[in-house]
Formats: sequence, structure tokens, C-alpha cells
Amino acid sequence: MERNSSDVKIFKKPARKPAGAAVLQDTVTQAIHRALFEEWAQTGYSALRMERIAARAGVGKAALYRRSKSKLELVSEAVRTTATTITPIPDSGSFESDVALLLRRLAATIRHRLVRRILPDLHAELARSGELKDLLECITQDRRAQATIMIERAIARGGLPEETDRRTILDLLIAPLYWRVIVQRKPVTSADLKMYAGLVTRFATEFESYK
Repeated sequence: MERNSSDVKIFKKPARKPAGAAVLQDTVTQAIHRALFEEWAQTGYSALRMERIAARAGVGKAALYRRSKSKLELVSEAVRTTATTITPIPDSGSFESDVALLLRRLAATIRHRLVRRILPDLHAELARSGELKDLLECITQDRRAQATIMIERAIARGGLPEETDRRTILDLLIAPLYWRVIVQRKPVTSADLKMYAGLVTRFATEFESYK
């Protein structure tokens, strides 16, 4: 007996997922970024080569160039992705506690073996060619904007005066730590971090007397 067309179920094939070039797997991107930072720490920015990064990541050059068309583009993407998440801004309810927590997180970050080698090279490259100028300025402004939120919260709570010198506080948050770990290449202790936190807090609450 011939079946009525209404009895026939039509099954649609599932839509094909885009293959190859259309799919950028996060695990591959992460492997490329790790390889980039390892290679950068070893050779310096000026000697970075896309083929060496691909080889270290265990991927083909095609996978690399699907994500970034140049070394600068790859570096910019990797640094921006990492820098915005590496040291989250704390919110403990107390400015002094926030400063202490942030300093501990910053210390853990810049003591990392790759960061200790990449940061000086990044600033040296900036002085040599300026190729990374826009990237460094973008990251610096972003991090300072995030830290400013911490200061504004303290002002809103009444813990700091409205006239607080935000710019100098932001400088003080990183300058002593950076100088000790990156420039002097010396270890930083819990006592050091406590002292730095005290300096920042004291300046923030008594800044009028420093004028």
C-alpha cells in the first residue's frame, strides 16, 4: 500500500560544524600563547619568530596564522588576554586590606619566571623601537583603571578623602615592588609587602601632609 506523504517523516541532517579554518579551538590558542611567552622569555621580543612559536606549541603555521597575521598581532592578543585576568582587583571592604591583597597578587605575578624575563625586555623594546608602545600604554591604562575602582570604592565608603591623589597612589602600588623584583632582582618577603601596603595606605589617608 502506498503511504500517504503525511505519514513520511522527514529527518534533516544535523548542521555541519564549520571545519578547519572556521574553528579556533581554545586549547590550541592557549598552547600558542604559552609557547609565545616561553619563546619570548628565552629569546627576547626582537628575536621572536612565528615558526618557532608554532613548533614549540606543537601546531602548524596555518593554525598560528589563522589567529594572528603577524608577530605584533599575536603578542598584542596574548598580552591583553593575560594581563586583564592575571591580577583581579580585590574588594574586601577595607582599603588597607585591598592594598595588601593586591600587592600579594602582584608579587606572585611578577615573581613568575617568565614575567621576570619578559617585563624588562618589553620596556627595553619600547625604548629601542616603540613597536610595542600602543600595547604597553593600553595595558597600563587598563590596569590603572581597574585599580582606580578600588580607590573610588574606598572614597565612597568614607575611608579616603575625596581629594585623594589617585595618580600617586597608583604609582606607589607597583613602583617599590617592581623596583625590587624586576630591577634589583631580589626576593620580596611578606614583611616587605606589609611595609609597602602601609606606605600606600599612609599616603592615601595622610596625603595632605605630603604636599
